[in-house]
Amino acid sequence: MAYFLFRRTIGFIFTLFTVSVVVFAVMNVLPGDPALTILGLEASDDAIDALRKKLGLNEPILKRYFYWIINALIGDFGQSHSFGVPVSGLISERLSMTVALAVSGMVLTIIIALTLGIGAAANHRKFGDWGVMFFSQIGIAIPAFWLSILLVILFAVKLRWLPPGGFPGWDDSIIAVKSLILPTVALALVQSAVLARVTRSSALEVMRLDYIRTAKASGFSRRRILWRHVLPNALVPIVTIVGMQFAAVVTGTIVIENVFYLPGLGRLIFQSIANRDLPTVQALVMMFAVIVVTANFIVDLLYLVIDPRLKERN
Repeated sequence: MAYFLFRRTIGFIFTLFTVSVVVFAVMNVLPGDPALTILGLEASDDAIDALRKKLGLNEPILKRYFYWIINALIGDFGQSHSFGVPVSGLISERLSMTVALAVSGMVLTIIIALTLGIGAAANHRKFGDWGVMFFSQIGIAIPAFWLSILLVILFAVKLRWLPPGGFPGWDDSIIAVKSLILPTVALALVQSAVLARVTRSSALEVMRLDYIRTAKASGFSRRRILWRHVLPNALVPIVTIVGMQFAAVVTGTIVIENVFYLPGLGRLIFQSIANRDLPTVQALVMMFAVIVVTANFIVDLLYLVIDPRLKERN
């Protein structure tokens, strides 16, 4: 077990280092001059050179990379070119919105997927199973941004049950929650379609095993067999997909926040790209990459909890 943890931790650190190199290299080889973007085409060469020196753009790229990494480790991502404030402050202001949307979307995804997947497996080759497979296939095929538009048209424009977009702040919790319902549903429906199919397939494999037939012969209720015997033993592939989907949900908030005009990190990264705000874009891309890598690392650790046999193998 110790060797397993050591190997996964080393791989986690090396992956983060590789990601940081790639992110910094890509951001710094993109065409365009941030100083020219900030000052405009009418700026003089002297003004542009002075700003480039102030922003550190004249320094060697390796020196800039190491400064960026060292400062990032202590939470200093530099100064935003377009907003004129520290990047860490911009991120902290908008982080709560993205976290709330991602967590609520992932929780709803798991609830919908496990319910439909286990239900479909319990009704294998029956109407319920066919219905789940049919609607999950539609969910996989529909892009999240298009589903978001459909939800706005139906529930905001036609029925007027929910607001079409925007976020009033956390002062009024009821209005805030109502503002997040449609974005959360848009995130969850697409992701739950994939997870429901994986849950169904994994549950069907477990239900064919001998100890499940023994549990049925012992007179256990159907609900107990499904939720206390089938699901726990079908969790390994489910957890793998959940880890991947959490990363997809977090990055998917970038599109959803722009569709619903939510003041989260998704809108911030779009604004920063448009303004060629290099420090902000670097910090946000690196943050999303860290979330993806960390999610996969946590999934690796959860395998030890779900399947104790891995402790003996490693």
